[in-house]
Amino acid sequence: MTAAAGTLATVPETEPSISPACCVPSGAGVPGSESRVRILSSRSTSPGDAPGAPDPLSAMLCRAGLVPVTEEDPDADTVVVVLAPTVEEALSRRPPGEHRALLVCDTVTPSGLRRAIRCGVPAVLCAAGLTPEQLGAAVRGARRGEGRLPYPPLARLLAAGDVPGPVELTPGQTRVLTLVADGYANADIARRIGCSEHTVKNTVHEVMGRLQARNRAHAVATAVRTGLV
Repeated sequence: MTAAAGTLATVPETEPSISPACCVPSGAGVPGSESRVRILSSRSTSPGDAPGAPDPLSAMLCRAGLVPVTEEDPDADTVVVVLAPTVEEALSRRPPGEHRALLVCDTVTPSGLRRAIRCGVPAVLCAAGLTPEQLGAAVRGARRGEGRLPYPPLARLLAAGDVPGPVELTPGQTRVLTLVADGYANADIARRIGCSEHTVKNTVHEVMGRLQARNRAHAVATAVRTGLV
């Protein structure tokens, strides 16, 4: 089963209009680089869009507290969000050597995820139903190098490949992995279980090693498929 095709919803007419100042050109006075995002899109404006309507993705980023920028050569803290119909097309538009990339695609297939993983892209999202909160969390996670992949195509990808043999996790590892599966970042997990963020990070790496997982999302999918969480 592949992710359902769709497009990013346009901003409802009842929402406040997005000021042009949200899209800030290079060199202008803007908030810190931790909130800066560069958008690359292969999608033309939809026929039903009103003339001069704000780009839906830019509007969502602004509502998530992020700043779309236009510079051609983003700094190391700028996440590049690539919007395209498919993962393959998004990868073809990704800047060479750019590792802080987030792909937002209408259709995500297992083969597309395989290519993204092999190219070192940590995060892929389905455009259908995407909310500003989900997009903002994914951008901030991509900046920290955290993986975020849609589960249905990832599960199909894992089903087609080799699965690790029986693996046992400690109660602590299981608890951390369960919180990762629930979408919590390392800092949030540390606060919830009362330990340091460094301990959580080490535990996640231990779990990934035990499950022979390439990233956090792969570890979660493997654990769900094998009944560990």
